[in-house]
Amino acid sequence: MTRLHALVLTGFGLNCDHETAYALELAGATAVRGHINALIEGEVNLADFQILAFGGGFSWGDDHGAGVIQAVRMRTNLGRQLLDFVAADKLIIGICNGFQTLVNLGLLPAIDGDYEARRVALTYNDCGNFRNQWVHLHVDQASACLFTRGLHQLELPVRHGEGKFWAPRETLTQLEANQQIVLRYAGPDGHPAQGIFPANPNGSLMDIAGICDPSGRIFGLMPHPEAYNHWTNHPDWSLHKSLGWTPPEDVTPGIQIFRNAVQAFN
Repeated sequence: MTRLHALVLTGFGLNCDHETAYALELAGATAVRGHINALIEGEVNLADFQILAFGGGFSWGDDHGAGVIQAVRMRTNLGRQLLDFVAADKLIIGICNGFQTLVNLGLLPAIDGDYEARRVALTYNDCGNFRNQWVHLHVDQASACLFTRGLHQLELPVRHGEGKFWAPRETLTQLEANQQIVLRYAGPDGHPAQGIFPANPNGSLMDIAGICDPSGRIFGLMPHPEAYNHWTNHPDWSLHKSLGWTPPEDVTPGIQIFRNAVQAFN
């Protein structure tokens, strides 16, 4: 079987490209790390790929807001190509800074099929500082999101200073009605955090940690699935091991997110 090809963006402050490419390879794809300039200059052809990953980091130092400059640069130079990529029913994932870029581009939430209008924001954490912690996440199984199929609740790390999801009340209502709210920050019992810190690490409205477009093919989330690529990545793994826990033979929930993307084309 021919392996799917995934493009992982690199350059200008992005720093999770190696881990994201590695996660996609574990999931069964052939991953290529491509610099944004190479894509703009035509050295890398977006049409050659089935999955596009906007990874984490601090693109352009987040100097004008997280993901803002990257979004402007890509819209200006690659806007038509990105829309064609979406129209071809290919998959896009945006993680942390990548999520911030997707909402600035308008590729999310794409309410009513509008992939250009900016409707939501990811802004400064309510706690006033950078958060680096693991979080519990509740998954909406009724969501159309292709990336989270079969997942119920999971744990992933977050590391961001601008992760608070904000949108006008009308937009929040639409997202909920459309079942586009894929992930919510939760407590250990899997129930949404109800805004309580630190279970909700940034003050996101409605505990939103990740959303998808109406088709379920574009997924943005603040937590880092690529950072949970092996069971020993979990901070409690040694404690669990001392209590007799044996890691499952299957992939971690983080890798399962990428595997679901690969299997969506089978």
